[in-house]
Amino acid sequence: MAEGGQRQSRGRYFEDFQVGDRVVSGGRTITETDVVLFAGISGDYNPLHTDAEYARTMMFGERVAHGLLGLAVASGLAMQLGFLEGTVEAITGLEWKFRAPIKFGDTIHIEAEVAQRRAANSGGFIVFNMAVVNQFGKTVQKGQWTVFVRGRPQPPYGT
Repeated sequence: MAEGGQRQSRGRYFEDFQVGDRVVSGGRTITETDVVLFAGISGDYNPLHTDAEYARTMMFGERVAHGLLGLAVASGLAMQLGFLEGTVEAITGLEWKFRAPIKFGDTIHIEAEVAQRRAANSGGFIVFNMAVVNQFGKTVQKGQWTVFVRGRPQPPYGT
C-alpha cells in the first residue's frame, strides 16, 4: 500500500501512453467448461453453444463459444497484462466486430495498440485498436475500446 492507504498501481498513467504503443497478451484456451459457466452466468443457453447435436446442423458444424465470452476473456487478458491495473477508471466506449467463431479448444490472445489519446481533467481517454487472435493467427474479433485512464499523481506542493 502507498501512503494514505491508497493502493499502488502497476498500471500506466495517461501520460505514459503514446499513439502506436503495442502490447500482446499470453494465450488462453477456451474450454467447454468456460462456455457452460458463461451460459449460466449470462442466461444465454442458445443451443449453438450448448447442444452438440443441434450445433452439428448449423453453419459451423459444431458448438462454438459465445461471442461475448470472447470479449469478456479479452478484457481479462488485457487486465492480466497489468498496463491498466489500478489506473483505468472506466470503459467509456466499445465498437466490436465478431469476425469468426471461437471454437472449443481454441487458444486466443489479444493484441492492443494505442490509436488515440485525448487529455481530460485528471487523466484522459485512450482509444485502443484491439484484436482477439486464435492459435492460427486468425483475427476472430476486433474493434476499439475507449477507456478513461487516470493521470499521474502530482507531488504535494513544496516537495
